[in-house]
Amino acid sequence: MHKKQTMISAEEALPGRTTPLVVDDTHFINQSSLSAQPQGEQQQILLGMGCFWGAERLFWQLDGVVSTSVGYAGGYTPNPTYEEVCTGQTGHAEVVRVVFDPKTISLEQLLHHFWERHDPTQGMQQGNDLGTQYRSIIFTYSEAQHEQALASKQQYQTLLGADKPITTEILPAGDYYYAETYHQQYLAKNPEGYCGLGGTGVCFPPNL
Repeated sequence: MHKKQTMISAEEALPGRTTPLVVDDTHFINQSSLSAQPQGEQQQILLGMGCFWGAERLFWQLDGVVSTSVGYAGGYTPNPTYEEVCTGQTGHAEVVRVVFDPKTISLEQLLHHFWERHDPTQGMQQGNDLGTQYRSIIFTYSEAQHEQALASKQQYQTLLGADKPITTEILPAGDYYYAETYHQQYLAKNPEGYCGLGGTGVCFPPNL
């Protein structure tokens, strides 16, 4: 288990495959396309906050979120399977891809939900979920997003206090691999399923 909480190198990673997994492209809740690129002024961002089942449900419920999907990012193995990611030998984190309309919900609002609804101080775990796949991470798609994420992190660090250092990584987005269909919108298909979301109890002031 300790080994699963240590990031591997590219040389150690599983080889993966060149062929992407076949995934149903229709969102179970709103029938949007999981793979569609942002249209017009829409934006996308990848957010990792532990097990992606509960995290995805958090975001699909927000007004202004056009589509969500779950997948794997930040690792080395091309087109990994869930079983491979769970070994800790791909380097990927479980993430939610959020496509949103900033005219209805701002990136700042999304980030507030991100920080408040998990514990970003736990390193390579989230609650009882242990391993590099559960690390807290943000993958951005523009310099503006990156700067806003860094500023939001600093704001939340101030609220938490110096004795609770945030371990969340903020990186430019690279390859995003869709998780298997049964993971997509999992808690809509399995309402009694596991949800590991849990925050620190520290929230942003209403004026923010």
